[in-house]
Amino acid sequence: MPHSHLPTVPAPDEAPTDPAALRVTAARARVWLAAVLGPVLLLTLVGAWWLWPSAGARPPVLDTTGPGVTYTTGEITQVRPDATGMDQAAARLADGEVVDLHVPPEYVPEVVVGDRVRVAAMSTADVGDLTDVTVQPTLTTTYLFVDFERGPPMLLLAAVFAGLVVLVARWRGLAALVGMGAGLLVVGVFTLPALLQGRPAVPVALVTSVVIMYAVLYLAHGVSVRTSTALAGTLVGLVATAAIASWASGSAHLTGLSGEYALDLMSAAPEVRLRSVLLCGMVLAGLGVLNDVTITQASAVWELHAARPGSTWRELVGRGMRIGRDHIASTVYTIVFAYVGAALPLVLLVSLTDRGLLGVLSSGDIAEEVVRTLVGSIGLVLAIPVTTVLAAVLVRRSATGTTARPDDGHGDAHGDDPDGPTPGTRDTDRAHHPRSGEGAADADRAQVSS
Repeated sequence: MPHSHLPTVPAPDEAPTDPAALRVTAARARVWLAAVLGPVLLLTLVGAWWLWPSAGARPPVLDTTGPGVTYTTGEITQVRPDATGMDQAAARLADGEVVDLHVPPEYVPEVVVGDRVRVAAMSTADVGDLTDVTVQPTLTTTYLFVDFERGPPMLLLAAVFAGLVVLVARWRGLAALVGMGAGLLVVGVFTLPALLQGRPAVPVALVTSVVIMYAVLYLAHGVSVRTSTALAGTLVGLVATAAIASWASGSAHLTGLSGEYALDLMSAAPEVRLRSVLLCGMVLAGLGVLNDVTITQASAVWELHAARPGSTWRELVGRGMRIGRDHIASTVYTIVFAYVGAALPLVLLVSLTDRGLLGVLSSGDIAEEVVRTLVGSIGLVLAIPVTTVLAAVLVRRSATGTTARPDDGHGDAHGDDPDGPTPGTRDTDRAHHPRSGEGAADADRAQVSS
């Protein structure tokens, strides 16, 4: 039989065993991801340039004070619940002056001595002075309770949260906080001004989401094939979510007028399309959960491959989807009850009506929450199998230190982990799987290079 000099091509379910071949397939995996994610990023940046809000077209800033009204802070020094009228409290203002404070009846039970509150000082002139132009008006200042001062406890909670994230997750936690800040900056600088100027909702939502995901994922999890796989799955989920949200909002006749501030927003910024705000909110609402499931699913497949490096991609998909089904089951009801908790006062109010369950669910406010929940859940469910399949295909081509022997414990358990190997892992592996000779040295060098 004639001898063939053609290179051996591994079958689809076989992983290459030669370190040089492994490095070639790893490079191909990175090139494939770059060929997909690079143009997506470029298209996103072009979209951001096209949708970028004009500097001079922003609606005027609303004056929330009114003539003769100033805001200050104070501390409650006395509570008089039995007082007539509205003089139920006294407060020491920031300048040290103690004044009587008018407190609305619904807030009286909540106000106690020592509370920090926001106070509106309203200066009014006597009616008689206003009718006599020869007399300088005598101004009378009335102090009204506006709200509680919640800044200190909220800052404390934020500090505790950030401290715990950094303490537990260390540098990765710090990177996640930086990514979260970058995402909020994108929303403040681009998304809100674009919506205020009437830009189309779906492109604005997609540009915002893609930019945030690139920043958050790579900052929090590092630049790797694993992270890029999760990003690709997230992008598929985002596109599906945006498409379904666009169809559902039109089919269900969701106008965005049911919200508490809809009419105020229309009067303050006539260019705003309330349905656009609703659509953009649907896409952004599921962003965090979608990111969570895709990065977790990609990591699960990577760890499955590390445990059994000889697994075929079909086996990895099967095992990964078993994990994914559990993730779907837990995440879906998490989303549902998160929305129920956020809209609980509205749910209580609607439950008091004499309408049936279907009538309640199809009412404006409730329907928006139901559609938002279903749209986010559908995008999440679609992203999990896509991410699992991508991860199963790419992990076997990106793990440059993997050998193809099922019984060999030296898979690339950490080759694509931004945090690096767990201390002592490789020494422990060598103790359980002793090797010698040039082949072992080559495998070790390949493992270190990964």
